[in-house]
Parts: sequence; structure tokens; C-alpha cells
Amino acid sequence: MHLTAHLRRIALDPLRGAARPVAFHVTGLLVQLGVLLVLALPWIFLRPSALWAVLLAVLVPSAALVAAGPVLTRVQRARFRERLGVDIPAPYGRSRRPFRYHLAAGPLVSLGAALLLLAGAVAVGAVSFYVWIWALPPDWRLAPAGYSVWGAYVTVVGLALLYGTAWLSGALARLDGRVARTLLGPSPAQALARRVDALAESRAELVAAVDAERRRIERDLHDGAQQRLVSLAVGLGIAKASLPGLPVEVRRVLDEAHREAKEAIEELGSLVRGLHPAVLEDRGLDAALSGLAGRAPLPVRVRVDLAARPSATTESVAYFVVSEALTNVVKHAEASRAEVSVERFGPTLLVVVSDDGVGGARVGAGSGLAGLAGRVASVDGRLSLDSPVGGPTVLSVELPCVP
Repeated sequence: MHLTAHLRRIALDPLRGAARPVAFHVTGLLVQLGVLLVLALPWIFLRPSALWAVLLAVLVPSAALVAAGPVLTRVQRARFRERLGVDIPAPYGRSRRPFRYHLAAGPLVSLGAALLLLAGAVAVGAVSFYVWIWALPPDWRLAPAGYSVWGAYVTVVGLALLYGTAWLSGALARLDGRVARTLLGPSPAQALARRVDALAESRAELVAAVDAERRRIERDLHDGAQQRLVSLAVGLGIAKASLPGLPVEVRRVLDEAHREAKEAIEELGSLVRGLHPAVLEDRGLDAALSGLAGRAPLPVRVRVDLAARPSATTESVAYFVVSEALTNVVKHAEASRAEVSVERFGPTLLVVVSDDGVGGARVGAGSGLAGLAGRVASVDGRLSLDSPVGGPTVLSVELPCVP
């Protein structure tokens, strides 16, 4: 029983697998017959003989096919998708490449498919030789002795031809699919451009999501943990003031706890401002950068010239550029003053941070400037640094500015 099922599967699976390619080729033949009919209409009904009439008979149908090119492309792409499960992306804009398929590759494949279908019909007739031969009138039949010999030969040849056409129809469909992906789909350059656009859009969405999450964490810390620490510090201060008769050891513990609470509040405030300062979201870059300059231990001049606020992501990157740059100035530059300038030039936001320090800064692995360069690159920005030994240092960042 299992052997019979196994043999049946071996015998029938190639033929079952040919059903989809055969249906695919039949629909392709119908499409090509429609194209051929459009080209042949003037010759069928008008039968031009003069030179001008012949030219019209050639040019008018050709122009009609050119005009119908996008429709033919959609029809062929739908045929590949529905009959073979091959999804061919639409090309960018108008292109002459699909006409190479409609006028050259498609007709050649359809010619091969027609020959295969004809061969398949002959193979079916040969395989069924012993069935239909008895349906012939007795006068048309071969001599009885020929049935067993010639009928066996015809059946074997028919079986070989049937399996051969089944395999060839699948191979032709696969070849047609490769040609169609090349001619009906986007070119390699277009596919690469589409992939780059998709990656850029995905990266922009990721950056925006990270920025939104950063703002959420800032709000949670500001409204939750920071407020609790403030309440704790206030409670400890009240305890110190209202309980003067406490033992020295207890008062020492209260003083230490009060001091630690205030330091924790200050550190948490710095962390919150580092995540995403509320003033940046509420009042924009000018106020946020002025706050940074006010907290710096050296004079910092801030100049912000913006007619309109850029996107939240661009604002956030610009703020952290200035914050990190000023941190590096304070830690390493030995500068006496610094200057921050933010201006918009067309679609670009230019952020410049300069100082009169010792210079020698480099954008290298492990430095804060390397991380800053990566942050700028995440939004398709560009960072440049001019910091000769002896100073001054000028950090320039160009960010795409989308209102």
C-alpha cells in the first residue's frame, strides 16, 4: 500500500507541479495575443498599401502600446503575483525598460510557451493512445497487430514528452520571472535608492522614538523620584529645626542624611537636564542654551537666530551638541570664555561652539566627541572640528532643519 502511494506520488507530483506554470503561460499567451491584435488591427481592416498608410499602420499601434505601457506592466506584475507568487516591485517613474519585456522578452517567452503547450497536447494524445484509438471508426484503425507494438512505442514517447514539457514549463516560468524582475521592476540603482530611503526613514523613526522615550523618562524622574527626594530633604530639615535636643550622634546622622538628600537632588536634576530639559520642550533652544550658559563656570556668550523652531529631534541634537561641547571646554580646554552660535541657513541648522582654550581636541575613539559625532550622524548631520594646538577650538555642526 505504501509502495503504491509512493510510486503514485513520484509519477504525479511533477505533473501537479506543472499546473501553475501552465496556467501562468496561458495567461501570458492571452496578454501577448492582445498586444499582437493591437499591432495587427490596421492590417486586418485597412490593408494599407501606400507608404504613408504603411507608416501610420506601424506608428499608430506602436504609439498606442507605448501609451498603454504602464497598464501592461501592471497586468504582467499581477500575473506573476497571482499565478506564480512572484511579487515584482513597481519601478520608480517612467522607464523604457518595461517595453523591452513587452516587445521582446515577453513575445519570445510566449512563443516558447506556445510550443510547450502544443508539445504537451501531443504528449497527452500519445499517452492516451490506447483510449482514443478504439474510438476511431474500424476503417481508420491500424492493423490489429500494430496496436500492441506501435501503441506501446507511442505511449512511452508520449510519457517522456509529457514529463519533459512539465519540467520545461516550470523552467521557462522561472526564466520569465528572472527576466521580468530585471525589466519590469526597479533597476539595481533604483532598488538601492529605495532601500536607502527605507533605511533612512526607519532610522528617523527610531531616533524620534528614542527621543520621545528620553522625554518620558525625564518627566517621570522630575515628577516622581525628584519630588520624593525634595520631600525627604524638607522633612529632614524640619526634623533638624524642630528637635534641638537630640543627641549628638543622632544630629550627626540627620545632618549627613540631609546633606546626602540635597546632593542626590542636585545630581538627579543634572541627570534630568541631561536627558531632556523641560525648558527645551517648553521654550525652545534659545532659553535652553541660555540655561546651559548660566550654569557654566566660565563666561559663555549665546546667540540664537531662528525665525521658527525646528523639529523636536533637531532641537534635541543641537542642545546636546552644545551641552557636550561646553562640558569638554570646562574639563579640558582651560579656556577663559566660550561662545555658542545657532543659525539657520536654508534647510540647514548651523551650530558653532568656540573657545579660547589650549586646543588640540580630536574626534577619536573613546572620546566624548566621537559619541557626539555619532549622535549628529544619526540625523544625517555633519560635524567638523578645528582645534590646532594652542587654540582656539571651533566645533561646527550642520543639522537638517525641518520646521
